[in-house]
Amino acid sequence: MQAKAFNFIPLKLSSPAIKLPPAQAISFPDHVPRNISIAIPNQETSTSIEDEKVEAYWDYQFLFVSQRSETINPVTLRVIEGSIPSDFPLGTYYLTGPGLFRDDLGSTVHPLDGHGYLRAFTIDGAKGEVTFMAKYIETTAQVEEHNRETGEWRFTHRGPFSVLKNGKKIGNTKVMKNVANTSVLRWGGRLFCLWEGGAPYEIDSRSLDTIGKFDLINGVDGSSTPSTSNCEKVQVGGDEILDLAAGILKPILYGVFKMPPKRLLSHYKIDAPRNRLLMMSCNAEDMLLPRSNFTFYEFDYNFKILQKQEFTIPEHLMIHDWAFTDSHYILFGNRIKLDILGSMTAVCGLTPMITALSVNPSKSTSPIYLLPRFSEHEGRGRDWKVPIEAPDQMWVIHVGNAFQETDHNGNTQIQIQASGCSYKWFNFQKMFGYDWQSGKLDPAMMNVGEGGSKLLPHLIQVSINLDGSGNCEKCCVNPLNNQWNKATDFPVINTDFGGSNNNYVYAATSSGFRRELPHFPFDTVVKFNTVKNSTQTWSVGARRFIGEPIFVAKGSDEDDGYLLVVEYAVSKQMCYLVILDAKKIGETDAIVARLEVPKYLNFPIGFHGFWAPKDIEK
Repeated sequence: MQAKAFNFIPLKLSSPAIKLPPAQAISFPDHVPRNISIAIPNQETSTSIEDEKVEAYWDYQFLFVSQRSETINPVTLRVIEGSIPSDFPLGTYYLTGPGLFRDDLGSTVHPLDGHGYLRAFTIDGAKGEVTFMAKYIETTAQVEEHNRETGEWRFTHRGPFSVLKNGKKIGNTKVMKNVANTSVLRWGGRLFCLWEGGAPYEIDSRSLDTIGKFDLINGVDGSSTPSTSNCEKVQVGGDEILDLAAGILKPILYGVFKMPPKRLLSHYKIDAPRNRLLMMSCNAEDMLLPRSNFTFYEFDYNFKILQKQEFTIPEHLMIHDWAFTDSHYILFGNRIKLDILGSMTAVCGLTPMITALSVNPSKSTSPIYLLPRFSEHEGRGRDWKVPIEAPDQMWVIHVGNAFQETDHNGNTQIQIQASGCSYKWFNFQKMFGYDWQSGKLDPAMMNVGEGGSKLLPHLIQVSINLDGSGNCEKCCVNPLNNQWNKATDFPVINTDFGGSNNNYVYAATSSGFRRELPHFPFDTVVKFNTVKNSTQTWSVGARRFIGEPIFVAKGSDEDDGYLLVVEYAVSKQMCYLVILDAKKIGETDAIVARLEVPKYLNFPIGFHGFWAPKDIEK
């Protein structure tokens, strides 16, 4: 068992045992060495309101503890409960997310700007063994900001959501800090880590060493091979003023701020029946203009571009996740607006770049764009440039599944399962409770008061009925389950049923028993049965949290498989890999196995993961 050990900076953390520090005093703790003791309650449950406040304070902080250690060789994890089933499919669970939040000079970054830290759990059911590896993705910014010889970190890039406390602030144009920390993908025998604003980074799947950038869009560095067919640009009529503004912005954004012309989104889709990888990009200048350019790419398994389509929409939108069906690309139009004062201070380096944008609640509805996926659908039926206005104001965060069904008369029903939140709650600058001015965390933002679950992310089902000509006859938005009212996110399904009428959706939610942390962090896996309109849950326990669940198929039944989820035992500063029986969620024996990650490799909460079975590991 070996690891690269870095020099830790001992933290001078005052004990909150007497009085909880106010929210303004909450800060990111760095990685805490084993020889540092912190006076926090050791009990698993609270005995008083004051204890609950102290626990909530520390529990939230230790979910974002930086980890500076990396593995050199795979580490075999110890099974502490149950056993690894012999029929567990051979493969690797990859999970990425931020790993570092504070440098050695006092600067902190928003979790979305934290350097990508890739974790890999390789599971071998036949051997009854799980091995673990973890390494930083060596992006351009990471190599610049980390001294491998001394182990010192010094932030030089602001990042879109952060500012620098120490370092060059005024005139610092290092904004687009590609940290490759959002999602991970295994495709065409190659492994990638993705971010919301740049090219993916390719990773060696065996060693987790970084190979380098992989330019899917332009076919540079041995990546995609452009195809001369099916490359179309579908636009609304030109706007001379916007074209002029774009012409002024492009050399500034591309040249001065080094932003890529096409901002590749981190969420991708896999069309399994066609064996295609679907990806989407936006234009960099669209962040500052009241129009949006979206380009969709479809790749075969060898990264050849089979299809490319660009759509120009006359609205200021921000998309994080999206959906597709056999006929459409589906965009939930999260409306945004430009803050002129915020943009000026952001350009000067006084505020984060994201302060230039805010949500636009000017309309009580939410636009849904059904974009024709194939050329044969263009020009048939309804005008795709006119959105369907869903009768609800919602900011869509993640999509679990989408599918369409067409009857013999040509009438089509489209169903989308997603997580969404209220415009009243969503705030670019304060996600995860981060305050860029103080560089500190406040869990209250993620745990709003009474009625908060209606504002926070929750699962919805959007139903759209189209007639034979493609005209919308009905659009409605309902809870995925009428009796479920808890904050919920990270919807996932059995990917074998992606794009088809699925019965089950799994997600992360909160049990709600924590008075001070009622909604987030999540501590429960919920299983939705959309046919029976029922739910079953499994909770991790007191002072323990979970991230996104991942489904691993075993048999032909939709829920015949296992769920993988990481447990964060923050009171112990430990992480565990938990294997659940998907069929038994809600039963006492749902847990199959729990495996312990060594304490010196304890890592902060991750974002999105990917299960890669051995047949595509070759």
